[in-house]
Amino acid sequence: MRGLACLLMFQTHCYDAWLSPAARKATFFMYSQLGGTLPAPLFLFLAGISFALVTNKLVQKGAPAGQIARTTIRRGAEIFALGLLFRLQEYLIAWGWAPWSDLFRVDILNTIGVSMMLMGVLCWMVLAIGDSANQRARLGIAAAAGALAISLLTPPLWTNWRPVWLPWPLESYVNGVHNLGEPQPWLFPIFPWAAFAFAGLAIGFLLQSVWSQHHQGSVFLLSGLAGVVLIQGARWLDRQPRQLYANYDFWHTSPNFFLIRVGLLLIILCASFAWCRWGPGLWGFSPLVQLGTTSLLVYWVHIELVYGRISILPKHAETIRGASFGLATIFLMMLALSLARAKLKRRHSAASSRPIDQTQPADAVRALQ
Repeated sequence: MRGLACLLMFQTHCYDAWLSPAARKATFFMYSQLGGTLPAPLFLFLAGISFALVTNKLVQKGAPAGQIARTTIRRGAEIFALGLLFRLQEYLIAWGWAPWSDLFRVDILNTIGVSMMLMGVLCWMVLAIGDSANQRARLGIAAAAGALAISLLTPPLWTNWRPVWLPWPLESYVNGVHNLGEPQPWLFPIFPWAAFAFAGLAIGFLLQSVWSQHHQGSVFLLSGLAGVVLIQGARWLDRQPRQLYANYDFWHTSPNFFLIRVGLLLIILCASFAWCRWGPGLWGFSPLVQLGTTSLLVYWVHIELVYGRISILPKHAETIRGASFGLATIFLMMLALSLARAKLKRRHSAASSRPIDQTQPADAVRALQ
């Protein structure tokens, strides 16, 4: 799934950066950008699932709620720090023409880090308040409730409930206002984006239940069916003459669009399981699986090759054919980079005299891998 997110991210960024104004008027560009609504939800959703795996592992080892909170929140802070470092790098590379406000842009890495910290707080509250019975179920229900709450609060926090009393760098984490006076749809504020991480957290705990472990095929098939139900239910809600909100923006703040995308994520989850369990995923080397193992690295590097000063093609000057050639080049370059990183990692592991502790929870950076 992370490899698919990388591929969708590449095509979105490449066509957005390189297509000429005339080419951007084509229906092709519209569909390419529509596909671009999935990478960020995929990354956040998978971060939530990874977070559930780590939390469940710590619970099984008998770690107290406070230790679990410290471990998971610290990993979220690491991702958040990487997001800040990425913004600083982008600003320094673009020195001279990038505005200083770019340092405070709320990008996807920032939101993943903040979401992980919020999930750590939620898990700590659930584990600290209740007893040890049905912990996984209580955590999953709390995560689902958190996802729904974030989605439902998004429209008012973008309009009449805006926290205008906050400095804009802080308000931007709530609704993506940046320094432009109103929320910007191209940023990744907590509302609504963190809701995808909480949805992944709920699914992650569900997948680790005893019944799910013994009926994996049925669970993933049901997840796909649930995705179809969510999509159709959200579309039905969107067609109703009466709406819950006075200010309704389907593409940016609507809970209905959130449910549709969660439905798509569940369908992709089902399809990914089938691909790896019965399909081409069993045939051998998979470029998408390989990219998924180093998704943070390829995200970091490809941005400079597409949007940065070292872009491999001139910006806003290409035809669809030319930009597609550039996309294929970026894909092959990132795949080569991923393979080189994997080879270097294997060599380092082989040369290390210290055995790897397999019982340790996954590193926070793996939330993007």
